[in-house]
Amino acid sequence: MPRPLARVLTLLELLQSGGIRTVSELADRLNVDERTVRRYAQQLVDLDVPVESVRGRYGGYRLAPGFRMPPLMLSDDEALAVLLGLVAGRRSGLTVATDTASETAAAKIRRVLPERLRRRLEAVLGSLAFTDPPGTAAVAPEPAILLPIADAVHHHRPISIRYTAGDGRRSERTLHPYGVVAHSGKWYMTAADLSTGEDRNFRLDRITAVRTLSGSFEPPPGIDAASRVLTGLAAAPYRHEVTLRIEGTAEQIHTRLPAGIAIVAELPSPDGADPATQGWCRVELRAERLDWLPAVLASMDRPFVIERPEELRGLVAAFAERLADFARRSPPP
Repeated sequence: MPRPLARVLTLLELLQSGGIRTVSELADRLNVDERTVRRYAQQLVDLDVPVESVRGRYGGYRLAPGFRMPPLMLSDDEALAVLLGLVAGRRSGLTVATDTASETAAAKIRRVLPERLRRRLEAVLGSLAFTDPPGTAAVAPEPAILLPIADAVHHHRPISIRYTAGDGRRSERTLHPYGVVAHSGKWYMTAADLSTGEDRNFRLDRITAVRTLSGSFEPPPGIDAASRVLTGLAAAPYRHEVTLRIEGTAEQIHTRLPAGIAIVAELPSPDGADPATQGWCRVELRAERLDWLPAVLASMDRPFVIERPEELRGLVAAFAERLADFARRSPPP
């Protein structure tokens, strides 16, 4: 939205809050001079908004008594916030409204939005995937970043981004974006990095600029953006590489080791094995620390074999000894 128009709408919002607003107060809130405030007020009058000028020592501007704006008059940021709130709330189970109520509310908002903004928001919602409900405070993406990325995903257009990696290194990359995923309070884009020829995940809060390029690309068939992000997070480089074999299904193991942490692959049953016998899975994960793993493995209550690292064996044995020691203790007199 052009900045002058955004300020005119901000002026209207300030006047809608009620009372008389002095010109100096409005100039300070809008970060403009008083002459510009008067020009903005006249623009509202030209749009048939009944802005009244009040003279005197405490004069300024106010809206005519009884005036009500149409039900919705949203900026790009506000419309995006409302629609994403409805979708995310329904997806995560945080909203008290029924699914039908959320869907009808979102449909009403879409109907009254300008065509340009509606198309952009439809691109966001069509390209967005969710994994698990967030467990930490969410890092909201900037609409100026999310909107063009989602539009590029929707229309299969290449983009150029400026990116700051976790270690502070800055780079400019050309990408073929496949999807946008919200996971554990953070937003990710999964894309093909043309400079390296590899598929990668990018945190949206680390992208400082997005530019849509000419041309188009054909994404891989049947692409699952959420699975790509989870697999990429589980395979991210950390200090320790852990490989386990755990008895059980992938679904059972993921209840304690989510897909964003561990890569789980079911192993074929050996020849002659009893079909009723529980199968085994190979589990691979990476971690900066190992001290949390013994408790997780114990909570599964399933047979497991540690393939690597050797250090984990000692941590599991020490954890088992502590539990045995606690179990032998008698209650105090």
